[in-house]
Amino acid sequence: MARLNSIINALDAGQHAFAAFASPDPATALEFARTDYDGLVFEAEHKPWDATTLRDSLQYLLDRRRIFEAGTLAPSPTPLVRVPVNGAEQGQWHAKQALDLGAYGIVWPHISRVEEARNAVAACRYPRLPGSDRFEPAGLRGDAPTAAARYWGVSNQEYYTRADVWPLAPHGEILVVIQIEDQLGIENLPAVLDEVPGIGLVLIGEGDLSQELGVPRQLDHPLMVEARRRIVRICHEHGVVVGHPHVTPDNVHQVLDEGYRFLMSAPVRTYPGLEAGRKLTRRP
Repeated sequence: MARLNSIINALDAGQHAFAAFASPDPATALEFARTDYDGLVFEAEHKPWDATTLRDSLQYLLDRRRIFEAGTLAPSPTPLVRVPVNGAEQGQWHAKQALDLGAYGIVWPHISRVEEARNAVAACRYPRLPGSDRFEPAGLRGDAPTAAARYWGVSNQEYYTRADVWPLAPHGEILVVIQIEDQLGIENLPAVLDEVPGIGLVLIGEGDLSQELGVPRQLDHPLMVEARRRIVRICHEHGVVVGHPHVTPDNVHQVLDEGYRFLMSAPVRTYPGLEAGRKLTRRP
């Protein structure tokens, strides 16, 4: 069956994926609807959480002509949502509401411990019987698929089949992204990736990490360079995709050379780093 999540489609094929952050409002969604990003992350960590506005933003991101011309139900770009709660706050309900509205994945900020990562994955999965294939992490998501199934363009039963986390479920269309934003998260990252299946992507949280290291927004400081290097190395050792949140025309070569496969830009409709990255990685 054709893949619906364009980010997973690229990553599963061994390619690079490109995305941007955006405010969760319809006007911004409309601006991004014709861009060439694989994904768009609606920012709700540092923006107000408003499920109704998020619902409208998801709808305005859809371009019916573009979907028709592509001959696929896959939205372009694929919408994800960064939720407000930190990992230690265990906020499954934000993920539940975002997924029920049709989001294809959740970005979880400030994941520092194994139990926080397990909760992040579990919140994106439906429960199943103990002993079932791929039972762990045991799902916590509540059952209300109607709006999401309609948004995806599938039946409720097909939604149940496809609404699992990748790569734990090879057919899954839900992407779980965890952000590593402090030294504790770096120290625990090997255990997180060893013990918690279903994490599709690790995204470095440079802003908060630089704050904790005492070099706020000094992203080229040696302490930041070493912290990023450690995260990338750990992810590569565990075969997990790692993402860079601030790709520009000036650093895109370096980002690719260092092994990042998920490249994000500032919240702009177009940026030269996207075009350069696509050219360098030979993405269509």
